[in-house]
Amino acid sequence: MELMVVAHQSIKEVPCLHGFQMDLASASDYCSPVKSRVFRLNCSIDCNFKTHSYLQWKGDIVSRRNAFFLRCVDQQRSACIDIVNGEDQAWSSGRYAFGVEKKLREQMNSRKYSDSSNFSLDGSFVENDEETNNEILQNLCSNGKLVNASRLIDVMARRNQIPHFLSCVNLIRGLIKLDRTEKATRFLKIMVMSGGIPDIITYNMLVGALCKKGQLKIAIELLDDMSLSGCPPDVITYNTILRCMFDHGGFDQAIGFWKDQLKKGCPPYLITYTVLIELVCKHCGTVRAMEVLEDMAIEGCNPDIVTYNSLVNYTCKRGRYEDSALIIYNLLSHGMEPNTVTYNTLLHSLCTHGYWDKVDEILLIMNTASQPPTVVTYNILINGLCKNGHLDRAISFFDQMVSNNCLPDIITYNTLLGALCREGMVDEALCVLHSLNDTRCSPGLITYNTVIDGLAKKGCMEKAMGLYGEMIERRVTPDEITHRTLFWGLFRVDLVEDALVILKEMNKRNQKIRYSAFRFVIHGLCKNKKVDIAIQVLEMMVSSQCKPDEEIYSAIIKGVGDAGMAEEAHRLHQKLIELKVLTEETMPH
Repeated sequence: MELMVVAHQSIKEVPCLHGFQMDLASASDYCSPVKSRVFRLNCSIDCNFKTHSYLQWKGDIVSRRNAFFLRCVDQQRSACIDIVNGEDQAWSSGRYAFGVEKKLREQMNSRKYSDSSNFSLDGSFVENDEETNNEILQNLCSNGKLVNASRLIDVMARRNQIPHFLSCVNLIRGLIKLDRTEKATRFLKIMVMSGGIPDIITYNMLVGALCKKGQLKIAIELLDDMSLSGCPPDVITYNTILRCMFDHGGFDQAIGFWKDQLKKGCPPYLITYTVLIELVCKHCGTVRAMEVLEDMAIEGCNPDIVTYNSLVNYTCKRGRYEDSALIIYNLLSHGMEPNTVTYNTLLHSLCTHGYWDKVDEILLIMNTASQPPTVVTYNILINGLCKNGHLDRAISFFDQMVSNNCLPDIITYNTLLGALCREGMVDEALCVLHSLNDTRCSPGLITYNTVIDGLAKKGCMEKAMGLYGEMIERRVTPDEITHRTLFWGLFRVDLVEDALVILKEMNKRNQKIRYSAFRFVIHGLCKNKKVDIAIQVLEMMVSSQCKPDEEIYSAIIKGVGDAGMAEEAHRLHQKLIELKVLTEETMPH
């Protein structure tokens, strides 16, 4: 096939592409190459033979693709044909004009893909073999070009090429994150039809996204296809579907769905079963939950203590103790016994609501049922009593705990120490703290902070500073709470020197020092006429990137003046004004 370009009554022959049907039009000429092996462009070109001129023709093609350019260049003049929306088969020609084929392949091999909108992406992919397209696909996916990767997979699917499966997975996950679930579903099916097996994470991401958009039917269809693809659904898949059904009011649908899955051979996942029963209990009530529990037992899905504990926990959190009793009765009817978790769940709820008589009943049942209280049980009791102001009874339980050879842990001690400090019993708190040296529990940061806070509020800063030194010796690093508590206590009793010690320790450890701490120390030092030390603290403040303000500088100027150096104070004031640190109106008082 040839393209005849006539200019100034001369004819130039250049190769053209096969298979195109163009409709080229200009103001003076019209040409149609349909069903013709040779078509001619007759036009009159006025040009300067010493320069190059271009004649651009635009054609409309049936399919929708991007544009590419074919430039025919003569030594003296040239014609450019711009074909818009070329066919996928546009690159089926055996040779391209003037090295276009070579140039395009070099571009694809070097860059794999060009963002230019002036040539057809699909057209550049269709002639490639499977290996080349997969290399391009991997490059596009690794660079996050999901739209172009999607177009490439479409081309490969039409040409029966198998896409790179890992790239497909990355593309599907990327589309899911962009909320393009329809495309993600389509490409997942292409991957499966090509022999790929998506992993369970990808499936669960897609199922979750579909459920989030309310496309439950598609999600269920996808779940049904999972086993056929070689990746059966797991607990997360089923839980997601069930939660979506309940969120949309499909309570009976969810129950029927799970029964159907069990009949199809789905493993009776205990977690999924527990989630289902808990959802029924939440939306339909405890009685209905017990009915479903019995129905599921017929299907071979039997509850265990975890299922019952989950229901007890749900009902107790909402104060529905009659429902909790019904659940425990059902538990006993199945020949099971409540365990420590069951009792602790009940005790935690009862303590929270202040039902102390019921607490005593549960403790009695635990002892008679050979389920003695554990350290967790005692911690629940002590914490509940301390929060409700029953410190004496909390201490009684602590003594009972020790006498029953149930060793307290650090949580037990921290709970008691916090209650003692809140009641102002700091000496007793110090005794408990020091008793830890004879136990397997070592006081930690929370322990020290709790007691230091109690001492600071009582004004016992000497003892607080002693604990501060002790924790450093024990290599327990003080935190911001420790320092804030100490500074607050020292401010109240005007102990500037002790605050300076803490500042130096914090600076040594490169810990952040608050502006309020610097201000207190500098004011206190200037007040005590220790201006030289105050200036050192100021230098520390600047070096720690904490900007001093007018109040700090005014305090130092006043301290210099009060130390009998009025002239030096005046010069310092004027110097700071020159440096625009202070203004004329700022006068130290």
